[in-house]
Amino acid sequence: MGITKTDLFSAEQNELANVAKALAHPARIAIIQHLLKANACVNGDLVKELGLAQATISQHLRELKTLGIIQGTIEGVSISYCINPSQWARIQSLFNKLFDQFDSEKFKKNCC
Repeated sequence: MGITKTDLFSAEQNELANVAKALAHPARIAIIQHLLKANACVNGDLVKELGLAQATISQHLRELKTLGIIQGTIEGVSISYCINPSQWARIQSLFNKLFDQFDSEKFKKNCC
């Protein structure tokens, strides 16, 4: 989407699109699933878990961190990442709002 066109949409629509874009890569979904399961993670564990290069993992972590989906702490040379609970709740709310707009009973009656 062109940078000049985003002003045609609400802040919520732009936010949801940015989150969806960040989630649109299977490696990022795998990272999130691993963090949800582990409830914390050292970056090196992701390399073993996903089988991707460290540089690739770092790039995906950066994307997720930029949107606030994950947060990290640095301890010496190790960086631990986990899900950011407040942003996770916000993302859940955005998607729930979107999905809750669908009325399956009404759709059955009015669909072409």
